[in-house]
Amino acid sequence: MPEFPTLLDVIAARERISPYLNRTPLHHYRALDELIGAEVWVKHENHHVMGAFKIRGALNVVAQLNEEEKSAGVVAASTGNFGQGLAYAAGIFGVDSVVVVPDGSNPGKVESMKRLGARIVFHGSAFDEAKEHADRLAKQEGRRYIHSANEAGLVPGTGTYTLEIMEDLPDVDVIIVPIGGGSGACGACIVSKALKPNVQVIGVQSDAAPAQYLSWKEGRVVEAPMETIAEGLATGSGYADTLEIMTELLDDFILVSETELDTAVVNHLTHTHNLTEHAGAASLAAAVKIKDRLAGKKVALIVSGGNITVDQLKSTLARNSSNGSS
Repeated sequence: MPEFPTLLDVIAARERISPYLNRTPLHHYRALDELIGAEVWVKHENHHVMGAFKIRGALNVVAQLNEEEKSAGVVAASTGNFGQGLAYAAGIFGVDSVVVVPDGSNPGKVESMKRLGARIVFHGSAFDEAKEHADRLAKQEGRRYIHSANEAGLVPGTGTYTLEIMEDLPDVDVIIVPIGGGSGACGACIVSKALKPNVQVIGVQSDAAPAQYLSWKEGRVVEAPMETIAEGLATGSGYADTLEIMTELLDDFILVSETELDTAVVNHLTHTHNLTEHAGAASLAAAVKIKDRLAGKKVALIVSGGNITVDQLKSTLARNSSNGSS
């Protein structure tokens, strides 16, 4: 078996990052029980100060930079949530940060990164173009490039939310995780399999951006069109590091439609009274889609982020109403 991060790495990451984070709640919603036909719990990563789980991995990476790397500064590409986490972590440890974002990125996330002290560079129409430019900037300016998926410290950091789930709900049967870069799903696999090997971890991605799903199905990095509204799922390629872990440990991976994502955002607002972005709502969309498989089980849904704009919410509500979904 390849050498993956371990439960001990996740425990060490929690010790490292816990001074800067609050433990996020895991809530049980009877309305979701009725919707899905299972006992449904929601891990609210949208309740972080930055509104998304990415802060966990970013903190773990920046906390471990050496003094030379901290002095040189860091650069990353992001559609928003990882960039916010990186900017927050960089501010805590006194590190200069640059975040490259695609044109047309979520303005709320961009403003948040600016307030946290990051220099924002717009480049390209999609994440992969921004990523290539971030890599160039790292070389030009001598900065430490921090990849949003292929970065050793990310998975132990993001794995801390599953460690919290396993402590709060040790008899959980299924964990459903949205997948963009894949660090959250990898952390969920590593922690749950170490503590309760029969826990099923199911990943979910939009069928309008299926690169990671196709990579997992084929066992190699695959590129695919990226046309989803869900920023956190909007990757046009699989990533080698996370793919290796998911190929070995992820139990299943499903796709949901953009309409199903819209409906899940509205269902969260209706049944949990939480605002979720489309990526964060993907776990609920998946649970509804495969509810026959979940009947009678204890299910934990990861709400990976809640950073939806007012305009995005208005559009979602309008589309959902026209589709007659509920």
